[in-house]
Amino acid sequence: MVAALRIEIASEIDIVAARQEGRALAVALGFSPVAATMVAAAISELARNILLYARRGEIVVERVDRAGCAGVCVTARDAGPGIADLALAMQPGYSTSGGLGLGLPGVQRLMDEFEIHTELARGTLVVARKWREPDAARGANGARG
Repeated sequence: MVAALRIEIASEIDIVAARQEGRALAVALGFSPVAATMVAAAISELARNILLYARRGEIVVERVDRAGCAGVCVTARDAGPGIADLALAMQPGYSTSGGLGLGLPGVQRLMDEFEIHTELARGTLVVARKWREPDAARGANGARG
């Protein structure tokens, strides 16, 4: 398995590619269909923010392991304007683009771990992780699926 998949984000088609790569990795790691969809949705929101606010950036999707548990780590990085008021941007419903304001707070809810670092005129870095549920790779009878 590839250590890390790096997807440049510069157009709508890149958002689709990043979303597909993240979902495929989650499925390959034995995530449930619902959890794999949550990873894909988080990637979509992060990539859309890159395109909307910074115009260019990257999404890195990679497998991570902790205490025998597999996970997906999504890193979103851009060199855009940064976020002037991070506390406000993390409030559900807040949007500077006229959208629904589900982006960053939505990603935080979808993923198990969420970190964000931003600096004005330097860009934003988001790292989010989703961990596979312990039973997700097992079938209904307990056998590996």
